[in-house]
Amino acid sequence: MSRRCELTGTGPMSGWNSSHANNKTKRRYLPNLHDVTLQSEVLGRGVKLRITTHALRSVDHRGGLDVFLAKAKDEKLSPAALKIKKEIARAQAANAQAAETQAASA
Repeated sequence: MSRRCELTGTGPMSGWNSSHANNKTKRRYLPNLHDVTLQSEVLGRGVKLRITTHALRSVDHRGGLDVFLAKAKDEKLSPAALKIKKEIARAQAANAQAAETQAASA
C-alpha cells in the first residue's frame, strides 16, 4: 500500500534529523493518511479513500467530494479517484439531461 494521498497526491518527503550535538541523519516525513468514507451526493453512496487530513479539510472547505473532484487536476488523482470523478461527471450529465427533458415536456 503506497503512502500517497489519493486526492492530492501528497507523498513522503525527506529531510534531516538533528541531534543535540548537531549530528545530521537522513529521515522521512510521512503524510498523515487516514482511511475515510466520503459521501457523494450525485452518486448517492459512500466512497472509501485513503487521504491526508489536509485533503479532508480541503474537501469540507470546497463543499464536498463532488465539487472537490470536479476542480481537481487529473494528474494528482489516483486511478481510483479518477474513476470516481468520471462516474460523478457521467451521473451529473445524465441528471442534467433528465432535467432538461422534463422542463421541455412541462
